[in-house]
Formats: sequence, structure tokens, C-alpha cells
Amino acid sequence: MASITAPSSSFDYRLSLRQRLAVRGIDGVTLLVLPAFLFLLAVFVYPFIYGLILSFTPKEGGLLGNYQKFFADPFLYDTILTTLWLAVPVTVISIAIAIPVALRVRLMKHQRLLTTILVLPVTLGTVLVAEGLLNYLGPQGWFSRTLMQFGMIDRPLKLTNNYWGVFSSLIITGFPFTFLLTLSYVSGIDPALEQAAATHGATSWQRFRFVMLPLLVPGLAIAFCLSFVQAFAVFPSAVLLGAPAGPTRVISIAAYQAAFEQYDYSMASAIAMIMAAVQLLIVVAVLVVRNMFYRGSTAGGKG
Repeated sequence: MASITAPSSSFDYRLSLRQRLAVRGIDGVTLLVLPAFLFLLAVFVYPFIYGLILSFTPKEGGLLGNYQKFFADPFLYDTILTTLWLAVPVTVISIAIAIPVALRVRLMKHQRLLTTILVLPVTLGTVLVAEGLLNYLGPQGWFSRTLMQFGMIDRPLKLTNNYWGVFSSLIITGFPFTFLLTLSYVSGIDPALEQAAATHGATSWQRFRFVMLPLLVPGLAIAFCLSFVQAFAVFPSAVLLGAPAGPTRVISIAAYQAAFEQYDYSMASAIAMIMAAVQLLIVVAVLVVRNMFYRGSTAGGKG
């Protein structure tokens, strides 16, 4: 046995560094990932770790001074509920609208044209959409003036500088993103599954309830998570269309005020970490529920 293993051992020593790395699965193709990995470290990992460490170095108090200050002040911790009260309904409604629209669009002849029209608000940007809504939904906007012209209301509706202004902006800017995700999942389901159910006498609602929806739920969970994270980070809409010191004082505004009005970057970092923790809890909860549903292939009849 010694005579067999010795030559192979000596042969391993004669391998070049490149050959030894290739044996371990590290070759030129693998090294192509290195620039992306370094970019990820520089842009995402390092700032997160730096912010996490900075959040534990408060101006006053001990190691957890910033977090104690946040949860001891209702003006600060109420921003979590305010943000959730915006982000969760916006995400649920966006998905509820995106599902029937996506189911219809996938069957249409000019699918690309309609998809382009539906995602157009993404190209406008949050600020431009907010400015448009101020002109349209404001007290002297077209919407109120039109209703007053037809005698449907006596005074202008208050649809801006409150919850509904921010809500409308998030729906307009968030729906295209949710729709594209939903359309990709809907298009990936084999039409033969739905046709087979129709052959057995299932109605359109039964086909959706018992065939399409169980297959869509895992994908919709991912769409919910991504859309929720996007809505939870609301800032321009809450400032331009909401009441930053009142009912739409979201957690991102609290972080902004701590950093750029109070110049307390440590507190701002703590608020950002709390913001990330809340998002993570919601995402983990959704993914746990997602695992209870069908996770097989949707491209055919076999899972």
C-alpha cells in the first residue's frame, strides 16, 4: 500500500498552484465571480457592518443606549407601526391587482405593448409621480375640481398631505414592479394544467382556486417580500405627499432626522438596523408560510 500511495503523494507536490486550485474547484471561471464578490463586500457588507458597529456607540448611555432611547420614545417607535400600516396594505393590494391583470395579459396578443404601458410609472420616478399627484389630487387639483363641477362634492377632498396621498403614490410606483414579478410566475405555469382541469369540468374560479393559486403562492411570496421591502423604505412620497411630522412619519424619516437634523449618526444607524430587523422578520415569516405550499415544478404535470 505504501508503494501505491507514495507516488501519488509525490505527484501532488509536483502540481502547479493553478492545477491544485482547479482540483479543489477553483479555476478561471470561478474567479470571474471575484469582482462581483468584492463589489458586494464594498457596497453592501462593509456599510452594513460599519453601521451595525456604529449603532452600538451612542453619544449617551451604554452599549444599547440608542436602542433603549428608540423604544422608550413613542414618537420614535410608533414609526414602525406607521410604516407597516403603509407597506403591508400597499403590498397586498398591489399583488391582488397584479394577479388578475397578469393572468389576462399572458393571453393577449400584444402582451409586450400592454406590459410596457403598465410599467411606465417606473420610468417616471417617485418624485415626479408625487409632483403629479399633488397637481391631480391636491385641494385645487383636477380630481376635486371635476367632482365639484358635477356637483358630487361641496368642498375639495383632502387627498394629499395625509395617509392617502402616500398610499396612492406607493401603489402607482410599486404596482409595475409587483406586476412584472407576478407575470413572470404566471407565464411559467404550464397551460396544460389549466386545460386539464377545464376538461374535467372545473369552472374558471375553480381552475384558479385549486390549480393556479397553489402553484402561484410560492412565487407570490417572493413577490410579496420584494414589494414589501420596497414599500417599507418609503421616503420621498412620505415627505412630499404626506405629513412628515404627523400620520405619515415613517421610520426612514426618523433615521433622516437623526442623521441630518440632529447629526447623531450613531442613532441614525440604530434606527436603520431596527428598520432592517423589522423587514427581516416579515420576510422570514412570509417565507415560512411559503414552505407550506407546493414547491415543485410548474412547467408540467409532475412536481
